[in-house]
Amino acid sequence: MKKLSVIAFGGNALLRGDQSGTIDEQEQNVYDTCQYLVNLIKKGYDIVIGHGNGPQVGNVLLQHEAGNKIYGLPKQPIDFCVAETQGSIGFMIEQQMRNVLAEQGIDRNIVTLVTQVVVDKNDPAFQNPTKPVGPFYTKEEADQLKADKNWAFHEDPRKRGWRRVVASPRPFEIPNWKAVEKLAREGSIVITVGGGGIPAYIDDKGKMVGIDAVIDKDLASSLLANKIKADEFFILTDVPNVFINFHKPDEQKLERVSIPEIKKYLADGQFTEGSMAPKVKACIEFVEGGGKEAIITEAAELQNEKAGTVIYG
Repeated sequence: MKKLSVIAFGGNALLRGDQSGTIDEQEQNVYDTCQYLVNLIKKGYDIVIGHGNGPQVGNVLLQHEAGNKIYGLPKQPIDFCVAETQGSIGFMIEQQMRNVLAEQGIDRNIVTLVTQVVVDKNDPAFQNPTKPVGPFYTKEEADQLKADKNWAFHEDPRKRGWRRVVASPRPFEIPNWKAVEKLAREGSIVITVGGGGIPAYIDDKGKMVGIDAVIDKDLASSLLANKIKADEFFILTDVPNVFINFHKPDEQKLERVSIPEIKKYLADGQFTEGSMAPKVKACIEFVEGGGKEAIITEAAELQNEKAGTVIYG
């Protein structure tokens, strides 16, 4: 049986901070990422792809705001906007993966699944928004938007500006995970839990209801990886390794690190919420949930045998 891996990469890998977000820019970024992902397929992996949508969903929300202000069009809730980006980003990944596989002479089915993910409507995260969405703003712009729209903002850990933050509740169920596993183990490349999944909760009557939130894509992908009994879990980000004392004179790269060790670093505040902390937590949950190894790295490192920071039990 082939190894099964779940690979999660962020919305920033699709739309970079210095880009305006044209379709040409995003398709080129996706194409570049897929060229690296094909290295895993060549090594004999079956793969499931999860992705973020932070920049994209923030932009879609702004589009709805503008449409409402200029044309009187009704604004749609965040879960609806997550569904929009899940479809559009899934389309881009599927299309560019097909292009890359064709160039490599590899024949695989590719399936994009629109996926809801269940959360608890009473999750404390709704009282403490932490998930960055949309573009960067100056402090002055962020203060004005906070006053005008009652949005919450956090400063970027790397001092690139201020971003709107929304609630990010924990995922606890993925209703279609069995379909994902079946398709993946049959050899299809599956794109799912896009943007962390479309957030929903189960009401008192057992009905699924959408809710305003953006679920962390790493936690949702980790949950999925455990559900489908994946062998490995990859998180692709914009740095080749996890570091402690990041951007300080005594910065240290982590290569292979045990669960107790990475938990200590996490407790010591080495990793920032809204940045590396959720990635580390997702990896811990995957390994403690029965996974073999979790790897945090950048896409270009996938061609190397000893890529990134490996977290093991």
